[in-house]
Amino acid sequence: MASAVSSRAAARYFAPSIRLSSGWHDRVVIEVDPSGTISALDTSGAPDLQLGATRLAGPVIPGMPNLHSHAFQRAMAGLTETAGPKADSFWSWRELMYHFLEKIDPDQAEIVAAQLYAEMLEHGYTAIAEFHYLHHDPQGLPYADRAEMALRHCRAAHRVGMRMTMLPVLYAHSNFGGVAPLPGQRRFLNDIEGFARIVETLADALAGDPLQRLAVAAHSLRAVTPEQLDEVVVLARGLGSDTPLHLHAAEQRKEVDDCVAWSGLTPVRWLLENVEVSSQWCLVHSTHMDASETALLAASGAVAGLCPSTEGDLGDGFFRGVDYLGAGGSFGIGGDSHAAVDPFVELRLFEYTQRLLHQRRNLLARRQGESLGAALYEQACAGGARALGQPIGSIAVGARADLVVLDGDDPGLIERTGDALLDSAIFGPTRRPVRDVMVAGVWQVRDGVHRCRDELAAPYRAVVKQLLR
Repeated sequence: MASAVSSRAAARYFAPSIRLSSGWHDRVVIEVDPSGTISALDTSGAPDLQLGATRLAGPVIPGMPNLHSHAFQRAMAGLTETAGPKADSFWSWRELMYHFLEKIDPDQAEIVAAQLYAEMLEHGYTAIAEFHYLHHDPQGLPYADRAEMALRHCRAAHRVGMRMTMLPVLYAHSNFGGVAPLPGQRRFLNDIEGFARIVETLADALAGDPLQRLAVAAHSLRAVTPEQLDEVVVLARGLGSDTPLHLHAAEQRKEVDDCVAWSGLTPVRWLLENVEVSSQWCLVHSTHMDASETALLAASGAVAGLCPSTEGDLGDGFFRGVDYLGAGGSFGIGGDSHAAVDPFVELRLFEYTQRLLHQRRNLLARRQGESLGAALYEQACAGGARALGQPIGSIAVGARADLVVLDGDDPGLIERTGDALLDSAIFGPTRRPVRDVMVAGVWQVRDGVHRCRDELAAPYRAVVKQLLR
């Protein structure tokens, strides 16, 4: 797959205000080399600093990585809110999702993904980890190219300028212990040989691409056997010692109960006792953990992949956020089913669920007097960057130039400076705090509008109409 970065000249930008790892600085020049990497930062504040530099239109923060996405679910978001004849849950939602999957084809999936990624860019996400398990046709048969659907998502990301870590997912069973899959899961299924072929094809296609990289995932402990999980780890190591590994864990109570019935252990504890969980790992959700599991997961260095809008939508439960962050745990945020496409909303929901659980405020701040918004944003950027395995999540020399320019004229942000901007962007009344977005030195969003918004609108409408028939 051709690189999305074309040959271009180096560029200089003047930021009136910018958040670096050392905090906020005024009057900073950012130099970006032709590859889209930050090559220099001048924080001297010299009077003539603006000369020859393009002035940015507002305060600048790093772009946010989204560490968990099922892009195809964007087209069904909001369609599962009619009460059924029995108590709704994740499991009844899943049956509706399987029904939706009976139609979507590669062309439609690419259009849906492009629409989603453009929306995410408009809201300040600049990178996506696509947790991709929609591998086969509606009958469950592989496409001529087994990686067809994954490559369509990569193409969609290229089109709209979204940085991506593609995570092909091994999915082989319906429950713990190698239980036979359900009919609705037929599009997801691979044996280890078929999965390895997908990984090999993607490795060749993405080789040398500065905006896309390959990692791997197992769907969950219920969807793979221990032996298959070992094979996934081997495949990851074959891609490089720093390759991220992702897996759903402990999202639902039923999953936890089924895991205990199978192994005598909860999912997170089984992983910690049977797999070398390290900083390469991202355990998505990890909602249902006891206190000791929480402390052990934090100590492992793994990233907890939190998806607050989806976890709220599906009624998953409460993550032990206070305990986990108190133990030094790392986290990032994801969109998952894309009930929301806004990182500021996800961070707000993360804190608000903790407030509802503990009946106190500002629970996720690390120390007295700290800006909660800045702490959450900084930690989510760092955890997301690690989960994607890319040089992103901060504005620093050697990092990619993924920049978000805030709209200081938004009524929710006016007269805010420094960390108060992030407090207000996350917890204030504004819902569109983003003005401009750059990915790898290229502007993808200007004045809140993605460059492809108009050309994507009609194809996306047509696809949704087809899928809802």
